[in-house]
Amino acid sequence: MKAWPFEDPENVATLTVGKIVKWGAAILMVCHDAEDGSWQFLTGEPSDMEDAMLVALKEIVARDSSVIELADLPLGWCASRKHPGAPWERHLS
Repeated sequence: MKAWPFEDPENVATLTVGKIVKWGAAILMVCHDAEDGSWQFLTGEPSDMEDAMLVALKEIVARDSSVIELADLPLGWCASRKHPGAPWERHLS
């Protein structure tokens, strides 16, 4: 990988779910929160708070490097895709 593409540092905490980290589910939705600039990497399915996890941004990139395409996702925007390998579609959250 070339230079780190995100404005946030590699070790910034991001919100994700155990389905992604523990079970290898695909990241199909990414949100960049308008209020605090936090990142969320989700499956696109409803999740329980019990499944929520905090992981470093670099761990997400290592798991799915296609999220690098979203490094410039503006605050308050989300991106989703139908399946891994499908193009990311950006939209206001």
